[in-house]
Amino acid sequence: MTRKLKASGSVASALQFFEKFSEHCLAALEAAREEGRPIAGVYCIYAPLEIIRAAGCVPIGLCGKRQAPIQAAEAVLPASLCPLIKSSYGYAKTDTCPFFSAADFIIAETTCDGKKKMYEFLGRIKPMHLMHLPYDQSLRSALRFWNAEAERLGEYLTAHGGVPITAERLREEVEIGNAVRALMWEIVRINADGPPLLTGMQLLPVLESKSFMVEAAPYLAALRELRDELLKLRKSATASTSDRRFRILLTGTPVGKGSHKVLQLVEESGAVVVCLDNCSGMKGLDSPVQIDGDLFGNVARRYLEIPCACMTPNPGRLQTVEALCRDFDIHGIIDLTWQGCHGFNVESQVVRERAEGLEVPFLQIETGYSESDAEQIRTRIEAFLEGIQ
Repeated sequence: MTRKLKASGSVASALQFFEKFSEHCLAALEAAREEGRPIAGVYCIYAPLEIIRAAGCVPIGLCGKRQAPIQAAEAVLPASLCPLIKSSYGYAKTDTCPFFSAADFIIAETTCDGKKKMYEFLGRIKPMHLMHLPYDQSLRSALRFWNAEAERLGEYLTAHGGVPITAERLREEVEIGNAVRALMWEIVRINADGPPLLTGMQLLPVLESKSFMVEAAPYLAALRELRDELLKLRKSATASTSDRRFRILLTGTPVGKGSHKVLQLVEESGAVVVCLDNCSGMKGLDSPVQIDGDLFGNVARRYLEIPCACMTPNPGRLQTVEALCRDFDIHGIIDLTWQGCHGFNVESQVVRERAEGLEVPFLQIETGYSESDAEQIRTRIEAFLEGIQ
């Protein structure tokens, strides 16, 4: 007789911290503001958080994952833009994101054409610093350019209420950032070592929380508690414990609370998403900043090496997909693309080809934030799962 592992009361209790993390974050932001620490709103994981924190500023993730503000954004932006861009701008335009309201300025980045042009409008609402990304990570000049952009960021932060970045402050923040990534990686890796202990929907708020850390000590303590409780649960498993659900790798564009439609539909259809390979999920967690040598340059290098469809070529994504399929015993890959996201949409064909080479079933889903196509997507997912051997 087989059974699924069920989360213990201790694991459920540890998860509650992350499910209510925005409440903790807003209170901590208010305390930071009272201490005179500038709040830097960020949208993307290319923003080097260690540099922002070493300058005495508090980086905070901004909203952009719900349908509600999109209509207001479309009064200015083309309807054909991806929902993430429109939602991000809509929140700013309607002032309905508390994190945007709390931010003193925005740190933006030129990841795609739609976002960088949207930022021209966003800059009319709040002060903004735009970091320019090189689009080929393999060029020798790319790292030199990105180093200069990281230095320019530091100068901006210092000029807007921050403090000069010292080697000591930067090292401290690098050690904290590496500790967060290492604990997160341990938590998600637990699903690789047997029947999944956490579903994708349970992992989602944990992974999202890394964009909202204000104070490191309580956050690291919460991650350690969850990691330890999961390890205890894993050790309690018996040889008869099994899980017949198909193990799915969800890759592609970011997913968060409010844009979790496909993730939820996959798990409602009887599968379990053991990997969230996107920039709001696992991407980059296994890439620490190297401590030895030029620390500032090492921070810049670590962020530049993040694999994203905005990079051409983007071999890192294919290497990641292959490694995750192997390490997490993946039964099927679902590639999520937001409507209007040309980079990920074009790259989906390359991911499909790699999946075929690995002999792993593949499904691409192109959709938006609206629930109007939910039942159609459910039917496609159910058919996909039925076809997995």
